[in-house]
Amino acid sequence: MQTESLTEYLPLILVLLVLIIVLVLLAQRIRVAYPILLVLAGLGLSFIPNLPRLHIDPDIIFFMVLPPLLFEAAWAISQKELWRWRKIILSFAFLVVFFTATVVAFVAERFIPGFSLALGFLLGGIVSPPDAVSMGAILKFVKVPKATSSILEGESLMNDASSLIIIKFALIAIGTGHLVWGEVAASFSCMVIGGPLVGIILAYLFLIVHKFLPNDKSADILLLFIQPYLMYLLAEEVGSSGVLAVVSGGLLLSRKQYRSLTASTRVGLGNVWESFSFLLNGVVFMVIGLDLPEIIEGLKEDGVSISKAIGFGVLITVILILVRIVSYYISMLSALFMRRKKITKGMLNGWQFFPIVMGWTGMRGVISLAAALAIPNFIGGNEFPHRSLIIFISFTVIVLTLVVQGLTLPYMIKAFRWPEPEISDEDLSIEIEREKLKFSIARVREKYGSEIENNPTLSRVLSDWEKRIALPDERFMDQEKINFFLRLYDAQRQFLLRVNAENPNMNEDIIREKLYVIDLEEERIRHFKVD
Repeated sequence: MQTESLTEYLPLILVLLVLIIVLVLLAQRIRVAYPILLVLAGLGLSFIPNLPRLHIDPDIIFFMVLPPLLFEAAWAISQKELWRWRKIILSFAFLVVFFTATVVAFVAERFIPGFSLALGFLLGGIVSPPDAVSMGAILKFVKVPKATSSILEGESLMNDASSLIIIKFALIAIGTGHLVWGEVAASFSCMVIGGPLVGIILAYLFLIVHKFLPNDKSADILLLFIQPYLMYLLAEEVGSSGVLAVVSGGLLLSRKQYRSLTASTRVGLGNVWESFSFLLNGVVFMVIGLDLPEIIEGLKEDGVSISKAIGFGVLITVILILVRIVSYYISMLSALFMRRKKITKGMLNGWQFFPIVMGWTGMRGVISLAAALAIPNFIGGNEFPHRSLIIFISFTVIVLTLVVQGLTLPYMIKAFRWPEPEISDEDLSIEIEREKLKFSIARVREKYGSEIENNPTLSRVLSDWEKRIALPDERFMDQEKINFFLRLYDAQRQFLLRVNAENPNMNEDIIREKLYVIDLEEERIRHFKVD
């Protein structure tokens, strides 16, 4: 955000941050994805008279917001699932984005007066890729199969790269009137190969530095915090894809984290990323709505009717949804035919609706708006044609996909049921816990077999593990028992604080250590999933 004076806008910024927190908490209470409430709140605030204008600086979005959010998403995604669904993820991250941009280009040229094919491709490149930030936020509030979420998350991680490639060459075509396809192919290769290479090299450099330096939680977290910015900046400087650099580096560091980072660092890093991502997500979704007055003002200056502009935005949104649904049908049918088996009704068994739901998940976000706002005011010495209209259409697409699709997605998922997995996540978690306990018991008996009978501590631990195999904590816990333990932990805290207060010579550091252990126990209890 650009401001004339930080002190002048500081009260507004603080009020917005408080409002963001309140709206996110409200969204959790009413079970609605918080990006929807934030965008609607931003839209509502934008109509308040004399409210200071907040302008989205595209450079801030691309450099300050995008790298950490992509890195966090790459860190958290299941790499096993990413590899399992790599073909469909790569096809949607590149081929389907190009296909969608092409369809949008021809539709825009046909139905939007004054639009050339190059302008259509520019618009297509801006609105084609679903947004990783929006996708991740929405998926936290809807229950979808693991394969589905992995495909959506993997696709949204990588598709920004193909989108930016389309935008880059569309701008060249608009400015020069032609394209040299050899240069296009060479530049594309540089971006999709060079970007991951930069990310991987920097990730390995971090691992090397970390190996020879003492382990320090604060230093490790800080180094990891600046990694995505370094990856993105260096990749962009050498003409490669900063998006792919951050994603590749994040995936590598995530895979190596259990060998290179201490448990304390991993826990602390999770807390830092969670808080930072929360702040960035909240701000960008609120600012989307707040930017409406500036967008409308530009539209009026160009003499474009708002009603017509909204109609164009609705048209492009419908095209995006239809193309995405068709693409998923093509992908699903191709996968079925490649099995070289006869397709039976049992093989489909509900999956015939899968493309419809997946097509409904293509939410766009702040990256599309930042890409639209990054369009230059002048090109080739002339005013950029239809710049304000492109920005307004992009804004309309973002709002419609976030609000309409985001609100209706949970109901669509319920209407089109997927086949239930053979084993539920709860049963799988219990089985894994049992196997872990059996492994632990065998290891203790192997190492200390002769000492167990004479060692009360070992005997008690083994007895506890054997009881937990028969009755895992997950089976024992329900919401009533969880609430009981939460109240018990709070009572334990009050007891320790009272002991500390009533004994002047008590070592307060020891009390704090005990309180920290209680906090860890409470977090463990809170992680039990109770329907």
